Amino acid sequence: MFDELLCESAAELVGFYRARGLTLATAESCTGGLVAGLITSVAGSSDVLERGLVTYSNLSKAECLGVDAALLDRFGAVSAEVAQAMAAGLLERSPADVAVSITGIAGPGGGSDEKPVGLVHFGCARRGAPLTLVEKRFGDLGRTKVRLAAVTVALDLLLQAAGAP
Repeated sequence: MFDELLCESAAELVGFYRARGLTLATAESCTGGLVAGLITSVAGSSDVLERGLVTYSNLSKAECLGVDAALLDRFGAVSAEVAQAMAAGLLERSPADVAVSITGIAGPGGGSDEKPVGLVHFGCARRGAPLTLVEKRFGDLGRTKVRLAAVTVALDLLLQAAGAP
């Protein structure tokens, strides 16, 4: 289902988290659950993945993660502010040690001059640590490639949050 390199990265992540006794949770919009799906392709991932939420609509971001509707109205779903609120809300609502959020425009439509296709915002929160925000502009690579590029960034963020070099 996923290419070999992504599978190897997911196995590394699961092993790293398991060795440290950490758990993680995902709040995914444009990736539609691909991060959680990739992690669960690794045997033993149930030791690590606490939950994975696909919060695609603004309503689901508000209801499941506590993202303020005013924040969504002011900045839009694809924004650093919403990525931050998604990660913080997920960490607050789950027992996971680390939470990652992903919100973006995979295309082919939906982009604008200000927010082009390929723009993805990430949030990563770990209990007791500052929240990390990352913005990537992958460009109009095509829907699948934007989503898979976002998965790779999310895995890297999760590894960094757990203390990987």
